[in-house]
Amino acid sequence: MANTAFTDPDHLTRTLCRGLAHIKRHPDLIDGCLTETGLTLTPDHPKLIRQGQ
Repeated sequence: MANTAFTDPDHLTRTLCRGLAHIKRHPDLIDGCLTETGLTLTPDHPKLIRQGQ
């Protein structure tokens, strides 16, 4: 999507939907980005609780 001049809002929407569908089909892309940050996601991480609850 970089360096794209969108012709109209529908062009933007179609391009974003295609990009998101690609990521959905290739979840390893997200894993790779997360790995490069040095951060981790852990399923046992305590859930955040709003104050007052």
